[in-house]
Amino acid sequence: MTENKLKAPGRCDPAKWQRLVGIMATLRSPEGCPWDKAQDHESLKRYFLEEVYEVLDAIDRGSDESLCDELGDALLQVVFHAQLAAERGSFTIDDVLDSICDKMVRRHPHIFGEASADDPDQVLSMWEAIKARERKDSRAEKRGLMDVNDNLPALMMAQKVQDKAHRVGFDWADREGSWRKLAEETAELRAATDKEEALDELGDMIFAAVNLARFYDIDAEQALRHTNRKFISRFNYIEESLDRQGLTWESCDTSRLEELWRQAKEKEKNNAPG
Repeated sequence: MTENKLKAPGRCDPAKWQRLVGIMATLRSPEGCPWDKAQDHESLKRYFLEEVYEVLDAIDRGSDESLCDELGDALLQVVFHAQLAAERGSFTIDDVLDSICDKMVRRHPHIFGEASADDPDQVLSMWEAIKARERKDSRAEKRGLMDVNDNLPALMMAQKVQDKAHRVGFDWADREGSWRKLAEETAELRAATDKEEALDELGDMIFAAVNLARFYDIDAEQALRHTNRKFISRFNYIEESLDRQGLTWESCDTSRLEELWRQAKEKEKNNAPG
């Protein structure tokens, strides 16, 4: 690894970074904010997660202004956790920065060293191999290839473990094998005789659908988010249509609601780009 391969950074004013760290230290000081002083790592977990989803929402909306704002909120959470650690003498924000910089250089030997990688799959395989060596060198608890964060959203976790399995060849040879597995799991769900069995088979069916998403190079989490938004939009169209006509959900039969649903789909199609 040679540090001289690093390119000149973009705009990064050290004084602004120090200002943020100083603001957080002040908020946590004896004269600081009662709310900030009352927080710990556990209490902040929900806020960190919320801020990450706010970032995703800004990306989905294509709003650079919102993205800039939400990235700042997410960065604040990083500084907050580092401040808590510094107060108990564990680590500081400088240690966090050193850790991630060293890790990125170490895990990109094809950029900062003599290794080579010609495509994203080779990069990911190299990344996993380096992580495995790091675990061995640190004498960390052996957790194997499926060392996956249990706090990940279920769909994201499913796709991640399947990606790991794919890298070692534990996967269907092609898309058709994945389709057959989905059909098999769907049939088993239909044949379930009680709730416990249905829960098990439904999980298997969803897992198989996530595998199929991989073969289409689709992020399963994003696909479901897209469908959720689509459903909400169509549902809102029906609700607005009923309001305009002075109707209620209870006053309409299934055929009327299905017709409004069809209209909502047509409206989407007509408003689609291109």
